[in-house]
Amino acid sequence: MIPRFRTLILLSGAMLCAAMIVGDAVAGDMSVEQDETTGAVVIREGEALVLQYNYKTVQPPEGTLETIAAGNQKYARPRSNYIHPLYGPTGEKLTKDWSKDHPHHRGIYWAWPEVMYKEELGDLHALQRVFARPTGEIELKETDDTASLVAQSVWKWEDKTPIVHETTTILAHKAGDHGRYVDLTFEMKALVEGVSLARRGTRNYGGLNIRLAPITGMKLANHADPAESQPRQAWQYVAGTWQGAAQPAVLAVLEDSTNPDYPGDYIQYPNLPWFQPTFPRAGTRYALSTEKPLTLRYRLLIADGDAPDVDSLRRQWSVLNDSATADTPSN
Repeated sequence: MIPRFRTLILLSGAMLCAAMIVGDAVAGDMSVEQDETTGAVVIREGEALVLQYNYKTVQPPEGTLETIAAGNQKYARPRSNYIHPLYGPTGEKLTKDWSKDHPHHRGIYWAWPEVMYKEELGDLHALQRVFARPTGEIELKETDDTASLVAQSVWKWEDKTPIVHETTTILAHKAGDHGRYVDLTFEMKALVEGVSLARRGTRNYGGLNIRLAPITGMKLANHADPAESQPRQAWQYVAGTWQGAAQPAVLAVLEDSTNPDYPGDYIQYPNLPWFQPTFPRAGTRYALSTEKPLTLRYRLLIADGDAPDVDSLRRQWSVLNDSATADTPSN
């Protein structure tokens, strides 16, 4: 169940250090820990890495610009608020950051190429004019079977003017026979009037973006039940053998049916490789409200195998949607 945290713990400086989890994790326990220097939040199950959430602003690694074509160097900008790496069943890295071809691609990130403010366009996807920056407010939480974080960020126009407040919730579950799933919830509320989101040209890519690490034998596919189905289930997946792994794995993205414009279109670029479920509907711009946040929910499923278990995907989709509809939306 995706949690609804009513109160945020403000962590900064000495308070953050005191709140960090220290010491070795007991084998099999879920843990979440923030590095006091980099601000990166790491979730583990025992000693196994699950994912890293890069909360604070990450600068280009030394030597990065020299490896990127001159025309693309403007996209190698400092970035915040994204997942990388996401780890596979045997510890392989499933995602990629700082690619030479598209240096703005950053693991798993939720961003739009058309963010309109005062009738001008910025590009949160390609890191032009508008950027998600951390506020320093973050909560880390553990249970026997889960580890989670709730992080606050502000989108800043020209990296100065706050225009959107975002709450990101990442909830990682202990692995089971089905694999591991990670729940993502994004809540975005406008801080000023006149902010809207759209896909590239309003019809191409935009939404939850997934840039993959090198993979062989790759299969990219999607599924959506017929429009008249009740319930109507939808998901996307990639399967193959990632670099550094001895066996194939699956990464699936299940969409929550409460998302506006559900289900999203499926966009893929196998040559990169990169894929996503889109938002909003093609040909539209989604106006963000200053009163009620836009909420988008997804479930990532990471499992062994060269193809997903469809019955497992249907079960996990149902669990995600049962928990979402049982929650009362936050304001």
